[in-house]
Amino acid sequence: MADSKETSLSGLTDDEAKEFHGIFMQSFIIFVAIAVFAHILAWIWRPWLPGPEGYAGVMEGANSVASVVHQVAPYIT
Repeated sequence: MADSKETSLSGLTDDEAKEFHGIFMQSFIIFVAIAVFAHILAWIWRPWLPGPEGYAGVMEGANSVASVVHQVAPYIT
């Protein structure tokens, strides 16, 4: 009746658990990197905190695609 493989509460062996952990951590890091990049782009497009003039001062000249590209381009290279 005793199982020849030692398993944990999850039913995985140590090797299987380590493999799962490695895949999980790699996927998590990729997800966080994409989320951070998306938040940076959203901040550049429309900042969450207004400047001293309020949101009207933030939006001056920031509506054009060219201005966003000029702001993002230094971070890409």
